[in-house]
Amino acid sequence: MGLFGMFGGGNNTDAIKDYLEKGAVILDVRTPAEWAEGHTKSAKLITLNDIPQSVEKIKAWNKPVIVVCKSGGRAGTALSYLQQAGIDAINGGGWQNADI
Repeated sequence: MGLFGMFGGGNNTDAIKDYLEKGAVILDVRTPAEWAEGHTKSAKLITLNDIPQSVEKIKAWNKPVIVVCKSGGRAGTALSYLQQAGIDAINGGGWQNADI
């Protein structure tokens, strides 16, 4: 298991597939500059720094969430905020490697 796998990132292909089947929202927590370089078409952008003040907005989606970033590290940090708020979320790892 790689470093990101130990912290909830890495290859979660089966979990991602399950979440997508449940209608999950893909939440990208990268910077706007990173987003502009490419992103998953259906993803929503909320930067990691904005996650704490966006929890209620994310809760209002009333859907499970797949959190992605460049490599999984920031997604793991965001995941902690979301799970503490009672949001059903998983770390999808790096957006290009998430098979979404």
